[in-house]
Formats: sequence, C-alpha cells, structure tokens
Amino acid sequence: MTELHLWLRHETRTTERRTPVVPSDARRLVEQGVRLTVEESPQRIFPTDEYEAVGAGVADAGSWVSAPSDAVIVGLKELPDQPGELRHRHIYFGHAYKGQPGAAELLGRFVTGGGALLDLEYLADEQGRRLAAFGYWAGYLGAALAVLQHRGRLATPLLPTTKDVLEAELRTPGTRMSALVIGALGRSGRGARVALDEAGVDPTCWDQAETRNLDRPALLAHELLVNTVLTTRPVPPFLTDQDVDTPGRRLRTLSDVTVDVGSPMNLLPVYDTATTWDDPVRRLRDEPPLDLIAIDNLPSLLPREASADFSADLLPQLLDFEVGGPVGPWGRCLERFDETCRELGLVKGESGSSASAGSSGSEGGVGV
Repeated sequence: MTELHLWLRHETRTTERRTPVVPSDARRLVEQGVRLTVEESPQRIFPTDEYEAVGAGVADAGSWVSAPSDAVIVGLKELPDQPGELRHRHIYFGHAYKGQPGAAELLGRFVTGGGALLDLEYLADEQGRRLAAFGYWAGYLGAALAVLQHRGRLATPLLPTTKDVLEAELRTPGTRMSALVIGALGRSGRGARVALDEAGVDPTCWDQAETRNLDRPALLAHELLVNTVLTTRPVPPFLTDQDVDTPGRRLRTLSDVTVDVGSPMNLLPVYDTATTWDDPVRRLRDEPPLDLIAIDNLPSLLPREASADFSADLLPQLLDFEVGGPVGPWGRCLERFDETCRELGLVKGESGSSASAGSSGSEGGVGV
C-alpha cells in the first residue's frame, strides 16, 4: 500500500498564524502511518519543534515546490505567484470557483503543471455540508470587531489575541445598539450571535426565510450589520450603493464575514477591496457615517482556538485520503476542480489524472 505523504507548508501571508493541522493531530497522523513533513514557519502559532516531537519531518519554509511529486501539500491561504506550473495536489482555500479575480490564472497553473486543487471550501458531505471550516470563529470575530468599532474601542493595528482577552473586552459596558445577523442559523452566524451576546447585544436574526424577500428598510434600520452568508450562485444582493445612500439610514457599522469581493456572488457589492489587519475599518460614507470591516482571514486573530477546532474537523478527512485517487468528499473536490477547469476552457474533455498517484495539485476560503 502506498504511503500517504502530507506536506504542511508555511503560509506566505504575514498575518496568517493558523495551521490546518495542530501538533496533537499531527501525532495521530504519524501514529496511523502517515508521513508528515512540516515546513519551518516563524509565524505559525505552534512552533515547529512541537511537530518534530511527535514524529514529523522538518523542511525549510517554501520548500514544497521541490517536494516529491506524490506529496500532498496542505495549507490555508493563497499560494505565491511562483512556480508558474503547479505539479502537486494542494489542499487549501483557493477561492477559484466563483469567478474571483485571478481564478482562471490559478487553475491554469494546476492544469499546465499536472496538479489538482482540492479546495477546502468544497470539502463537504453528500448533502453539501462542509466538513471542516473556520466559520464559527470568523463569525465570532466579525461581530466582535464590529461591536468594538461601533463603541469606539477597536485598537489598531489588529494583533492576535486569545478568547479570554477578547471576551473581557466585549463584556466591558458600552453603548447599546441595534444589530442584525444575516445567516444567523449557520456556523458563522452562531459565532456572531455568541460574540454579540457576550457584548450584551440582543440581535435580530435573519436566515433563509427572511432573505427570500428581503426587507431592506428593516435592514437599514439597524445600526450594526454582520453578514455571514456565503452563496454559490448569483442571487440579489443584500445591500447596494443605492441602499446605502437611502435618506434616514441608521446603519453605521457593516461587518462582512464572507468577504466575497470581486465575485459575481458577492452579496454586499458596496465595496471593491477587503480591509486589512493594519487598516481594519474603511469609511464608506461620511454623512451619515458608515464603516466597513471586511477581513478575509479573521480567524487568524484567534489562531490557537481556530486552528484546534479546524484541525479536529480535518483530521478524519485526512486519515481517509486515498493516495491512488481521492474518493468520497475528496473525490467530490477533485470533480469540482475538473468541472471548473473544463468550464473555463483550460482543458479539453476529461482531465482524469489530476489526483492520481505521482501527480500533484493545489487547492484554494467564509472569512477563512
């Protein structure tokens, strides 16, 4: 039986401190016969020696480009621009299947290199429920930052913290506010509701029933809005520039957890670039003021908690990974990759061998 070789790569984004596999789960992988290589990473919340202590091999940061061709490269956020041809299979949040800027170029790199993208956003069961996600912490942090901004207490630039510290800040008495969570019944919505509850805010909660026939005047009557909805098909947006300019708007703080900017599926097309850790808030309107928070790796602000939860979800899926060709949820990820490449005209007919043994590939994330 061919040995599964997982290669945990260093994240090139300087604000990315999470990991998809924590040391305790790395131990489980090694004990089950998985060969695990972990790249050095000065920013990862867990030091490399904790992985080495449980039996993982260690490699230089960025050395995945020369890893054995059968290694499966595991990460979270975007790949560097080079190499131009991606020959490995990659597991990460690729943001490449909904018409995002640069998506065709990224997928083309996999096609020309013979690799494949197994996108974590599409790792789901037969009913379409995601099997590993950062959604809870994305929603929690999206709401928490919005509350602190609305109360004038958001310290910038943002720095990683712990849940205890953030919880204490949220519980500090502050101004009352009317808040709305859209997508309140999902994983991200649940996280947003918990953060608002800790801040003493009782939000209005909308989900599918309320968004089928959206009451925009009611939306604009809230002072704070947290959007946690991620859609995979074009639907009418929740908020447009025309809505934002409606006289009498009470909305003052908008937190978009999904950050689907640039995609035709964007439900909040009132901004065109995400915000950052250095500049987490952007003023969209001056009169009356409207502030935006839209950070696409929010859970990295709580890197230890977010990594531990995600790794626990991902571990059984990695243990079920079929070396000779993914089946089950991983097989569906591969099918999505192949279908999208064909739709974009990047390949003719069946790509077929994308995930076969000896080839490699790459994958690409709500508020991941």
